[in-house]
Amino acid sequence: MNLQFVVDGLLAGSMIGLGAIGVTLTYSILRFSNFAHGDFMAWGAYATLAVVGAIGAMFGKIAPMAPLSFGWPLIAAVIVGMAITGLLALLLDMMLFARLRAKGQAIIVVMASFGASMALRSLLEFIFSSRPTYFSRAIQIAMPVGFGIRVTPDQIALLLLTAVLVLGVHLLTTRTQTGRSMQALSQNAALARIVGIDVAKIVRVTWIIGGALACVAGVMIGILIQIRPFMGFDMLLPMFAAAILGGIGSVPGAVLGGLIIGMAEAGAVQLAGAEWRAAVSFIILMSVLFVRPIGLFGVRER
Repeated sequence: MNLQFVVDGLLAGSMIGLGAIGVTLTYSILRFSNFAHGDFMAWGAYATLAVVGAIGAMFGKIAPMAPLSFGWPLIAAVIVGMAITGLLALLLDMMLFARLRAKGQAIIVVMASFGASMALRSLLEFIFSSRPTYFSRAIQIAMPVGFGIRVTPDQIALLLLTAVLVLGVHLLTTRTQTGRSMQALSQNAALARIVGIDVAKIVRVTWIIGGALACVAGVMIGILIQIRPFMGFDMLLPMFAAAILGGIGSVPGAVLGGLIIGMAEAGAVQLAGAEWRAAVSFIILMSVLFVRPIGLFGVRER
């Protein structure tokens, strides 16, 4: 039996899960659905690509780190790209979302995020054009591991990176004072203010974490598939489905939800055809809302 779809599902789920962490944190703390979050992925990927190009211009052609398809310039560029994307998310909040949140109408903020999403995509197309581009055009030889499964070194490295990032975010939100403050703010914003939690700081941290993880997810898509302005928009429904499936506010839930969505999409492609991939996220999303609206790890509000 060919189980290649398992690896494909894990990789897709990793990208979805990293993006869903930002979605779930934003919603649980700021109480609005940010539909521009997918575009942070695209901006992060293009920012990283630009930094890689700048490093190449300064140091010349640099050989990749065997057996990977990329070298230290991409690793350094990802770190810079995470910072740039985090700052982009923070700037967007300061200029737009924070001012609208102050008016107290969540639907206005949601609609503004739609507009911001379209503006960010259009700006990317204007700067970089709509033609797909790549971090590397090198072709890797996939290694057989049994049961019809073949993996490339890039895929293994990115799965390990996802595991490290998820563990880091989980430890941040559960073992640090900032993380505990984030949980308190998500559970009861008014009480969090009363006990002296710096709400503005927590909001800034939330945007930076969400933007940085979106950048990594975008770079993963760029390494394994391609980079294009609509790459983040295509991931929007799967990310929201994963966040809702896992339970709003739960980092492990968002990642598990992403893995479930990714596996379901990969299975649907193998069993029914690629045209059903987009429908899977919608079907799972509707099923969760009907059966268990709070998600797998969600806590019912009292």
